[in-house]
Amino acid sequence: MEIIFWIGIGLITYTYFGYPVVLYILIKLKRVFNTQSNNYFATAEMPEVSLIIACYNEGEIIKEKIENTLQLHYPKEKLKIYFVTDGTSDGSEKIVNDYKEVTLFHSKERKGKNAAINRVLPFLNSPILVFCDANTFLNAEAILNIARHYKSDGIGAVAGEKRVMTSDIEDMAGSGEGAYWKYESALKKWDSELHTVVGAAGELFSVRRELMPVVPEGILIEDFYVSMKIAQNGYKVVYEPDAYAMETGSDSIAEERKRKIRIAAGGIQSIIIFLPLLNIFRYGWLCFQYVSHRMLRWSLAPLSLLVVFSLNIYLVIVLGGIYTILMGLQLLFYLIAAIGAYAEGKIRVPKIVLLPFYFAFMNLSVFQGFIRLLKGKQSAVWEKSKRKNAVS
Repeated sequence: MEIIFWIGIGLITYTYFGYPVVLYILIKLKRVFNTQSNNYFATAEMPEVSLIIACYNEGEIIKEKIENTLQLHYPKEKLKIYFVTDGTSDGSEKIVNDYKEVTLFHSKERKGKNAAINRVLPFLNSPILVFCDANTFLNAEAILNIARHYKSDGIGAVAGEKRVMTSDIEDMAGSGEGAYWKYESALKKWDSELHTVVGAAGELFSVRRELMPVVPEGILIEDFYVSMKIAQNGYKVVYEPDAYAMETGSDSIAEERKRKIRIAAGGIQSIIIFLPLLNIFRYGWLCFQYVSHRMLRWSLAPLSLLVVFSLNIYLVIVLGGIYTILMGLQLLFYLIAAIGAYAEGKIRVPKIVLLPFYFAFMNLSVFQGFIRLLKGKQSAVWEKSKRKNAVS
């Protein structure tokens, strides 16, 4: 029991704290021995790019999105902009059609983002494809900073950074999501420097057209699937923090829960799909990064939280001592998380409540996602989450 308990503690610690430390040490060592400079395209050499934005009922924000897209700093003759509207019922496709600078692909039937992208792929001939969400806004240099990486033949995809905009009036959903993405962005930056990013965010990512796979029907997180397929095929996925997509946080913790459960279900689905990546003799650094950054977070780490708590009760009864102290710390942690859950939408709480609450919330979502996946109730069609009003 003690051995299992401490293994569980080790898995939790490594997943959320140990891996970032190990990763940071590894890239520091790599910098000592690696003197190669970046190989970028000059502005005059930039390749033709197709920017694809899949939309569903984004009428409230679609004009701002189009205007933001038209202000991107990229050679106009080399940037093709496509909006893909899928089963919209708010007339947003008519708004897109009013802009002659962009091309509209519209379908009356809603089949989800995967089907929408697969539907238009045959019409996209640019060597570089960039995907972003309709409810995000890109910095002016985003496409330039992404496309410059493709001078190197070994780079198969480039992932941008997701930034969550928050207002002065913080809430648990927006603050938690923002804090999580700062942590996640740091890990992606270090992953990229060590070897490759393990999973791009759909808010902004790009691929070589020749490497773009057709995403199978039923895939829950297509951005992760595409980027991991490219990495599995031996190409590097680069992280570019100077290309970023900004969006507001979820409107409430209930809206954030929908996203987290879906992502968790998709993560567990991905573990099954990418089982071959566990062969460290074939995939080396990719295996190490995938297991440490993704697989443990979607499987053994949440399970270890449950096992450690349960075993701790037994060990307090049988042995006491340090296990009594550890039990007290666990109870305090989850009590703070429970206070955060109760306070959501009712009263403002100190930021010290944020971390335990969002940590527990994310890991609970993994179990909920697993149950939904087992029951076959998680649709591949995104259920649109409400976002807060944009922050000026």
